[in-house]
Amino acid sequence: MSASPEKQRAREGGFTLIETLVAMALMGLVLSALANITAQWLPNWNRGLDRIQRSELISVALQRIGADLAAAEYVSVNRDARRPLFDGSELSVTFVRTALGPNAGLGLDVVRVGETTDRQGLVTVRSRASFRPLPLASSLSEQIHFGEPVVLLRAPFRLSFAYAGQDRIWKSNWHDADKLPAAIRLTVRDAASERILSISTVAPVHVQSPAQSDCAQPADGCDGRPGAPQNSQGNSQGNSQGNSQGNSQGNSQAGNAATGQGGSL
Repeated sequence: MSASPEKQRAREGGFTLIETLVAMALMGLVLSALANITAQWLPNWNRGLDRIQRSELISVALQRIGADLAAAEYVSVNRDARRPLFDGSELSVTFVRTALGPNAGLGLDVVRVGETTDRQGLVTVRSRASFRPLPLASSLSEQIHFGEPVVLLRAPFRLSFAYAGQDRIWKSNWHDADKLPAAIRLTVRDAASERILSISTVAPVHVQSPAQSDCAQPADGCDGRPGAPQNSQGNSQGNSQGNSQGNSQGNSQAGNAATGQGGSL
């Protein structure tokens, strides 16, 4: 005999309305707590990720600039000039290096790394131009037209340069010098707080003076030490003295022999 419908409904299990409301309230509390934690943690995560990405971009830019400066060549404006084409200030530097690039051929480039402005604000840009001899009376800005700009740094970061010779005394500019600087300091600064970043570095310059074969010093060598005696003069003097002595001795011997033969006849 089957049970009545009332008894069957009494045996069925389930949540009451109060239990359902309590469960929904607890779920709402848990979700709100997770939302608060996520809202506080996600911005910190984004700021940390942005900081890492900016540090990597700055590091790549400094490596590129350091490699360019290390490859600077001692090249004068023309053959009559006695100073290298190098102009350095606090916010820009212009120098000559071997042409570098996927479409670059054999030759030299005049490279400028300096600060300029665009629609987004201050930027540090690398630009180049093919090297050609220039008249002595002309200025670099008038004769050299740079192109192919490449953005290396953007605001709020600013790049400044300092230059030092063999004496390791840092200067804010390097103009009309007889040699290239021995090292160039690259300082990255936050424009908003004026804080110097620890990623700043120093780039050594491989060449500071012309090759020694270009030095013409009769008494001293290119390094300041006494030079070797001139072999051409010594050899010519020795050869002339030896030849004159040998000729005089030979003539005297021939004259004595002739005298002896005449007397015997």
